[in-house]
Amino acid sequence: MIDRATVTIRGATDADAPRIAALLTDEGYPAGASDIADRLGRFSSEFSQVRVAAQAGEVLGFVAVHVLPRFEHGDRIVRIVAMVVDPGVRERGLGHLLMQEAERIGRETGAAFIEVTAGHHRPDARRLYEAIGYETGVTTYLRKRL
Repeated sequence: MIDRATVTIRGATDADAPRIAALLTDEGYPAGASDIADRLGRFSSEFSQVRVAAQAGEVLGFVAVHVLPRFEHGDRIVRIVAMVVDPGVRERGLGHLLMQEAERIGRETGAAFIEVTAGHHRPDARRLYEAIGYETGVTTYLRKRL
């Protein structure tokens, strides 16, 4: 486990862009620092945020969330659009801390649910989400390339 007292969870800044880009690239989603800086600009509101977990000034992971209003109900839903933890510190509780942060954002924005997609090619991520109470099989996820 990571000692919560030594980890800072904070909003991502442009200075974090190179590290976030490296984390994404390592996961198979190539991105440059300028790409990430642009994306951070699009995720800089109460309803779209990127939060980083840092220890001793080093970014160890991040979570990007988007809060959406639901049309069929008067509440909101939080969508985790990306979460990556440095492979060298996985299975030490950092993913749990980032998910708790996403859930905190959801509660503060009046969300009724939080959802995340875990691809079949990422069984470790799926196990993390299930271990902290995320249900599988609630819905079918369909996608079409535009």
